[in-house]
Amino acid sequence: MEIVRAYFRSPAAIVGLFLLLVVIAMAASASWLFPRDPLALAGRPLVWPFTNPRFPLGTDNSGRDIAAQIFYGARISLLIGGVATVIAVLIGIVIGAVSGYYGGWVDNVLMRITEAFQTLPNFLLLLVLIAVFGSNINTVIIAIGIVSWPAPARLTRAEFLSLRNREFVQAGRTLGLKDLKLIFGEILPNALPPVIVYASVVMAVSILLESALAFLRLSDPNVASWGNLIGLGRDVLRVQWYVSAIPGIAILLTVLAVSLVGQGLNDALNPRLKGR
Repeated sequence: MEIVRAYFRSPAAIVGLFLLLVVIAMAASASWLFPRDPLALAGRPLVWPFTNPRFPLGTDNSGRDIAAQIFYGARISLLIGGVATVIAVLIGIVIGAVSGYYGGWVDNVLMRITEAFQTLPNFLLLLVLIAVFGSNINTVIIAIGIVSWPAPARLTRAEFLSLRNREFVQAGRTLGLKDLKLIFGEILPNALPPVIVYASVVMAVSILLESALAFLRLSDPNVASWGNLIGLGRDVLRVQWYVSAIPGIAILLTVLAVSLVGQGLNDALNPRLKGR
């Protein structure tokens, strides 16, 4: 396929895909490599990395295996990034599609709602939702999705505004197609490529938002997440800096991987670049 060939023409996109596959492999192999509960006590607290073969990445303040938490944390990060992105993109597509297709007062109302959500910073609105509904991991994921939909909505609206009067849409109206069929069957497939590319941005931001919540100890403490481990290491940052540094590197590489994959998709799906 031309899109696949275009994607693999970018060295950065290949690096991003490799890093993302490594994170996925970590998440998939966590139970096999570390069959015990990653939050269970495993040894003496604050063992430095590479000083004990049982704990290649050392232990945290409570004596829990950092390597196990990193591998299981990959699951949590991918779960949060993936599900929150799906929620945000689905909400954004529906609102943006309806707004861009109908225009007029419908567009005005929906865009005012979107602007109201964008008035407050994402993280501040997320803090409000967590304070009201609690910090269970499912609540955190849904809350991140809810605060992340305005940007996909505006992007979808812009695509619909440029496509709604094209010839293929006019032909569909002439044939008597219903609005829902025109919106989701005809226009949306042509509007999706930039939304799909932007989904990588939403996923990266979702992972960072959960990590920020966990650093502030506002995320679910009962899951082995990278953010929770960074927050735990804050208490010993001056002497045992590795407790925070190791999950910080994991977050950095994962966000970088998602961003590079998104850039590669942008290059592959952009019609101006396909002929290169």
